[in-house]
Amino acid sequence: MTPFAIAGVQMYVNALHPNVEGMLQRLDVLMMRFPWTQMVLFSELAPFGPLEEHKLPPENDIIDSFCEAARRHKIWLIPGSMFLTNPDDGLVYNTSLVINPDGEVIRRYSKMFPFLPYEAGVAKGTDFCVFDVPDVGRFGLSICYDMWFPETTRQLTSQGVEVLLHPVLTGTTDRDAELAIARATAAQFQCYVVDVNGLGAGGVGRSCIVDPTSLVLHQSQGQEDMFPIEIDLSMVRRQRETGMKGLGQVLKSFRDRSTDFSVYDRTSGVDAYLSTLGPLEVPQQGSRAGLETGRDSFDPEPKLGYGISSVQGKIRSG
Repeated sequence: MTPFAIAGVQMYVNALHPNVEGMLQRLDVLMMRFPWTQMVLFSELAPFGPLEEHKLPPENDIIDSFCEAARRHKIWLIPGSMFLTNPDDGLVYNTSLVINPDGEVIRRYSKMFPFLPYEAGVAKGTDFCVFDVPDVGRFGLSICYDMWFPETTRQLTSQGVEVLLHPVLTGTTDRDAELAIARATAAQFQCYVVDVNGLGAGGVGRSCIVDPTSLVLHQSQGQEDMFPIEIDLSMVRRQRETGMKGLGQVLKSFRDRSTDFSVYDRTSGVDAYLSTLGPLEVPQQGSRAGLETGRDSFDPEPKLGYGISSVQGKIRSG
């Protein structure tokens, strides 16, 4: 058994005032109540909320205060994320920090998939985040919308990531879908998923921890919550060797695949359909996008066996 104790903190996030002091206070309470905790994860943009106007330079006193707290409590700390400005290009990135128990920032990860078109002012990160906890295992980090793109988790788990840390800011009606994706991700990639959402301006809560069999180990509701869970990384290794419940060995099957996927070659032309979907923009009132063009510009009807219309005709006729 390789046990490791991770705690998520689901807390109220204010959009107009800093939340840093509240985060540090909750961290103190958490460690006083559950001193066996070894890693703590807060929600996306927890320190300052979702407004880009609270952006900071990449080195600042707030980061220093989080580093001091990690050192004092001797924990790994991921304090959600913040809008940080890159001095090289002047762009703003939604960036998470990984702080070790010595109070050192060992990784910085910028969100690869900002929630476009709604986060239009946020630049896209390009580097993956993988780090090792000595004598425990390998961890990876993605932020909110990143997990909707399984390629991100595929890249991480192909590098041996066993625990996916996933700070979230979801206050919209797609939270149910996101929770389904969290469970599917855990099963598809045979890893733990630690998904922490905020409250108020930080989201609708319902944080969760999912094990590699897709079992939900903890599910928060719509109130403040701090939830330490001891996970077992030997379960990940066992399952990757023998399959989920002795069944699907999905990582090995992907490794031994007989085909490469031409959709990832942007010059292949197999993704031509995607170019018919129109621009990535916020829908407007009364929009008829996608309803009037039909198949005039692209016909995805399969050519093998019955086409879609033929099958529908058979169903309607009994």
